[in-house]
Amino acid sequence: MEPVKEGGLRFYHHRKEKATKSVQLVSKSALITNKIDAYSPLGSEVFAEDLDPRRKWILDPQSGIVSIWNCVFLTSCLMVLFIDPLHFYLRVVEKSHTMCIKIDNDLIVSITFLRTLADLFYTLNIAVKYRTAYVAPSSRVFGRGELVMDGKKIAKRYLKSDFALDVAVALPIPQIFSWLIVPAIKSLSAENKHNAFAVIVLAQYIARLYLVFSLSHQIILTSEVFAKTAWVGAAYNLLLCLIASHLIGASWYLLSLDRVITCWRSQCKLEDGMNGTLCHPTFFYCDQFSQPDRLRWSTVTNVFQSCDPDGGIFNYGIFKIALANDIFGTHFSNKYFYCLWWGFQNLSSYGQNLDTSMFVGETLFSILTIMVGLVLFAHLIGNIQTYLQSTNLRVEEWRLKRRDAENWMRHRQLPHGLCERVREFIQYNWMATQGVDEKSILCVLPAHLHRDIHRHLCWDLVRRVPLFSQMDDQLLDAICRHLVSSLCTKGTYIVHEGDPVTEMLFIIRGSLDSSTTDGGRADFFNSITLRPGDFCGEELVEWALLSKSTGNFPASTRSVRALVEVEAFALHAEDLKLVAKQFRVLHSKRMQDALRFYSHHWRTWAACFIQAAWQRYKRQKGKNRLWEPFELRKVGEAIEELDSSTKTESWDQNSGRQRD
Repeated sequence: MEPVKEGGLRFYHHRKEKATKSVQLVSKSALITNKIDAYSPLGSEVFAEDLDPRRKWILDPQSGIVSIWNCVFLTSCLMVLFIDPLHFYLRVVEKSHTMCIKIDNDLIVSITFLRTLADLFYTLNIAVKYRTAYVAPSSRVFGRGELVMDGKKIAKRYLKSDFALDVAVALPIPQIFSWLIVPAIKSLSAENKHNAFAVIVLAQYIARLYLVFSLSHQIILTSEVFAKTAWVGAAYNLLLCLIASHLIGASWYLLSLDRVITCWRSQCKLEDGMNGTLCHPTFFYCDQFSQPDRLRWSTVTNVFQSCDPDGGIFNYGIFKIALANDIFGTHFSNKYFYCLWWGFQNLSSYGQNLDTSMFVGETLFSILTIMVGLVLFAHLIGNIQTYLQSTNLRVEEWRLKRRDAENWMRHRQLPHGLCERVREFIQYNWMATQGVDEKSILCVLPAHLHRDIHRHLCWDLVRRVPLFSQMDDQLLDAICRHLVSSLCTKGTYIVHEGDPVTEMLFIIRGSLDSSTTDGGRADFFNSITLRPGDFCGEELVEWALLSKSTGNFPASTRSVRALVEVEAFALHAEDLKLVAKQFRVLHSKRMQDALRFYSHHWRTWAACFIQAAWQRYKRQKGKNRLWEPFELRKVGEAIEELDSSTKTESWDQNSGRQRD
């Protein structure tokens, strides 16, 4: 059966219809693939055999969208770490006729609103993680690895790893506990309810703190750095110190109030039944203020006077200062900042000012404060110091290099003038590069990036050189790859006449003095000024164009000295020879003529040649002028002799006629 070609495809007759349908199906699938590629956030290729309409919602963990979300989510997590300890300030002491404990309703409403907004970010983070691809562990043998784009595999892996923790930190447990559970439970006392509430808040707070450090580590793995600038990194670590101080201060406030309630309860037990007075721990709460027994007790009780910190009946230890300053009944802002100051002071001093009592809970809290202070100042404050020092790291390195150079010059006893030139070069090099070693940065980059960077840095500047403007882009691109920056201070001799030339120098900024004595002639001296766009060391071009050129570099025909600070591009001899071998256009007559036209060496040689020819012409013309009077006299005498002989002959002829 003969095959038939249709539209570039080969069919057999009995399968022609089936093949046409398959071609249409492939074209439709390719169209769908292109659409998926266009809307995919990864911008990666999706093959027809792996088509899944949901793949366009899969996020690359190293994409810009995920990076932005991680930063936003980290900021929200830090804000939540400030919100959660505010629950410890809910109980306040009200002083009217007698003292009682109540809940600050305005504060709990504000905390609930802020906490609910923060919980939305945790919920969104669960949704983002549910659709974020991951790198298959089996593909990490080489390179970055292969991203798993299957939504089911991503969901299965997430459910097995971080899902439980993310749900635990996203649940609005404090809101539910404070608004629903606490009012519904009647069997527990108010003190037990608040203690249980504090434990739950603290447990979720620890989980959220762990999530912050985990997210910071993930950001470092994704972008290789956590903070783009040193100041951002220092601010982040300082913020963590403030969060720790905020937590310690809020816990100190809560424990201080618990110690006060403990004193009240102990005095209440002693006072219960005395003189027919009934004392019950529920009397300490303001919701019992209208009870008859509570009113009767408030008129005769000495519990509050007995628990005064100056009375000496109860040892408050580190919480005595809280009662002395009466922070339980003050405005929230005063109370909050005072507790924040207390936490920061004791963390920074490692708890050296803490005077604890024999109460075990107080002692454990003091030990915990000291341990947190040690960790903070060993890690976080150390990071702050590192970040701040990194801002002046280059300056410090330059200062050390300059000091080493001074010590070395002093040890080698260099003359004063040479030392000044070394100092000027170090200073000028710092001003031009800011202490950055460009070679060490470029050497680790791949070839295409290296080429593009050189093109960006050199292209516009090289185009200013008239000689390079005669070259095509391909040759100019090859030259740009081999150009290196060169700095020269004022008064520096780049090359002396007669020394071997090892590089061509193309001036970008500054000016050079180029002079020659034509091999040491006593009566010859030529000097010109090279400005931006000029070059020197053109002797290397002829050397590079010779097929049998060896390592013996040509001798310089001029002495070149920097008049001011000079910035230039240098093309080394071996690099120029390599470019000359790759591009035969350098051997063309047009390029040779352009080189000679812009070369000051060739211009000087042409001027000398013209001057010598002019002198020869003048000398020859002078000789001609000396011979001119003698020649004219000779010609005159010859004319006179010719005239006299002519006259004699004519006279003789006339005389003969007369005789005849």
